Order: sequence, then C-alpha cells, then structure tokens
Amino acid sequence: MTVTTKVDLKRQLPELYSAARQPGLVEVPELAFLMIDGHGDPNTASEYAQAVEAIYAVAYTTKFILKRARDGIDFGVMPLEGLWWTPDMSTFTTDDKSAWDWTMMIAQPEQVTSEVVEQARAKAAGKKALAAIDRVRLERFSEGRAAQVMHIGPYATEGPTIQRLHAFISEQGCERAGKHHEIYLSDPRRSAPERMKTIVRQPVTPTPTSRG
Repeated sequence: MTVTTKVDLKRQLPELYSAARQPGLVEVPELAFLMIDGHGDPNTASEYAQAVEAIYAVAYTTKFILKRARDGIDFGVMPLEGLWWTPDMSTFTTDDKSAWDWTMMIAQPEQVTSEVVEQARAKAAGKKALAAIDRVRLERFSEGRAAQVMHIGPYATEGPTIQRLHAFISEQGCERAGKHHEIYLSDPRRSAPERMKTIVRQPVTPTPTSRG
C-alpha cells in the first residue's frame, strides 16, 4: 500500500513566498532547486522559452514520480524563479535585457534527489522533444540575508520597484551582493498584467563602514 505525505513548501516558508509592498529584510536558507542557465532577453530569446518549457517538464514529472513512489510525497510545483545578472552588476538595468545572463529555478522538497531528477528528465524527454532538457539540473542554493518587495503589475514596470528596493538597502546600511532575484507568483497566461505579483529580491551585505 502506498502512503503519501503532503508537503507544502509555501506554507513551510511563508516569508520567502510572500512579501509586502514596502521593502523588508529576510533570511533565506539553503534550498534545493531545479535550475537551468541561459543568456539573453527573456521576451525575445528562443533559448529562454526552451529553458522554461524544459524546467517545467522536469518539475511536473518529478512531482508525479514522487507521488507514485512507495511512501511517496505529494507536493505542489513551486513558482518559477529567476536569477538575473550582468558581468558588472553596478550597470545592471532593465533597459538592456539582451545583455542579461540568467538562471531559472523551481524550488524542490528535500526528498527530491539527483537520481529522481535524472529519471524525470528521461521520462519527460520520452514524451516530447525538448531542446534544453539535458541542461536542467538539481542544485542547492543559499542567499542568506536579502531585501525583498512585492511588485504588482507588468514585468515591464518593475523599474521603480527595483529602485525603491535598492534605496531601502542603502538605508539599512547595506549594499547589494549577488544576483537580482525574482519570484513569479502569477501565471502571465491567466492573470491580467496589472494584477500580476512578482517578489523582487536582492541579497545584501553590510557596507564596509557599517561593519566596523
């Protein structure tokens, strides 16, 4: 007899998958993610569309493999997340997305192993030809202290929200560290653009003067 345990990462980590309209600080622990890397404007690069299709295919196949396993678990597929950066983060801007490097991610329960992901990749690839599926990997990732804020509206209007977040970081005696991070809580295929919710997150470190 199969016994299925329910796992809800959103409930276990509410501070990471909800945010206020005003910026705040949060501690982000190490978590496991499906990841896939790429480069270019997410609005126009075919590489981006292929990556998102592949990571979702592996994520849903992983979910069903674990649900059907003996003493399996049932969990909802988590929101898509993205790390975005340029070689010089001091010049990072939403105005030139063609220069962006990115890693798309989906958080995974602790029960997901590399072996399960390999099995999921093979199963997904057997159902549909996916150009990027071999690039999907399982990796642990930690950000530590970070500032975050909720953006409501289209992705194209994030600029002022990001500026407010960066100003808040300076006000806290901190500076930006690591990569720009976004968590997409809304499905753009189903949500009106003005109602879409995106958590914008930025890891931080104390400024040299505040460390002393």
